[in-house]
Amino acid sequence: MKRKGFGFSLPVTAVILVIGFIYFSTVFTFIDRWLSLASSPGIANAAAFTALALMCVYNYSIAVFRDPGRVPPNYMPDVEDPKSPVHEIKRKDHHCIWINNCVGHTNYKVFFVFVVYAMTACVYSLVLLVGSLTVEPQDEDQDMGSYLRTIYVISGLVLVPLSIALGVLLGWHIYLSLQNKTTIEYHEGVRAMWLAEKGGQVYKHPYDIGAYENLTLILGPNILSWLCPTSKHIGSGLRFRTAFDSAPISSGTKP
Repeated sequence: MKRKGFGFSLPVTAVILVIGFIYFSTVFTFIDRWLSLASSPGIANAAAFTALALMCVYNYSIAVFRDPGRVPPNYMPDVEDPKSPVHEIKRKDHHCIWINNCVGHTNYKVFFVFVVYAMTACVYSLVLLVGSLTVEPQDEDQDMGSYLRTIYVISGLVLVPLSIALGVLLGWHIYLSLQNKTTIEYHEGVRAMWLAEKGGQVYKHPYDIGAYENLTLILGPNILSWLCPTSKHIGSGLRFRTAFDSAPISSGTKP
């Protein structure tokens, strides 16, 4: 479902400009100088990087424009349902300024997949940047040399910290996904664990049903579609499997 009320966002504009800069500098500077766009290796790497860039842009666009999902205002869980031992209504979402949207039930997977492709593209671009520096410049005038130095300096200043930041972000979300937690649930869990230990009990996250099963709830049951922007598997967001369920009843990630 497409979200409503989207307006101009400076962070989103910055992300789009960075993606564009990295793409053009990688393909038309790093690949061309190192491998040549007229050679088979150059064409192959340009095609591979273009595919990465397109997947980045596509998943990013969905994360920005898709409504993250929300609890219906009149929804009330059936507290007498014996098949539902855990009852929670989570009305909070995690707002991300870089997509000018909340990361919630319906767009979490595409956000996660975007981060995977973005980090891969940044590392790939860095490898191509370093490789192109091993090539001796030929017949470059002073203006072209100055232009290229500017491209390399800006690219390095962008790619190195961005690769580190995306790597940390991806690692964090892999950790959360393996435990089937949202960022908010992680912080709630820290307090719940403290309270449980204080009372002499052991706290277990109720939605943690095993690392692989957790991943299939978020990324889908078909491993071949994990890096594709599919979302038919996520369910309504009103009912989720828990560690207390005896059999699978639904699928999805929590808003």
